[in-house]
Amino acid sequence: MTCHSKSVWDHAEHIAKKKVSKRNLEDKKHNPSSIGTAFKLSTELVSAVAVGTIIGFILDKTFGTKPWLILIFFFVGVIAGITNVIKSAKNMQK
Repeated sequence: MTCHSKSVWDHAEHIAKKKVSKRNLEDKKHNPSSIGTAFKLSTELVSAVAVGTIIGFILDKTFGTKPWLILIFFFVGVIAGITNVIKSAKNMQK
């Protein structure tokens, strides 16, 4: 009887270790690294500024208003980028 109960406890311990290991892997999937998070946030900011500046450049060439629309859309891109970073940071805290 002791051998049988020992094997049951060993089996239960093995199952518990597998569940803990699986839970740790799932936690790592849901918690991105700090470098990845920083890269995501910086990419969102830079891309918004770049898109705004490119739109301003194209509109300036079209309407001949150089450099005014580049400056305006640059700052629109900065505001949009900062807004995106703030939204992403709030979503990461949830």
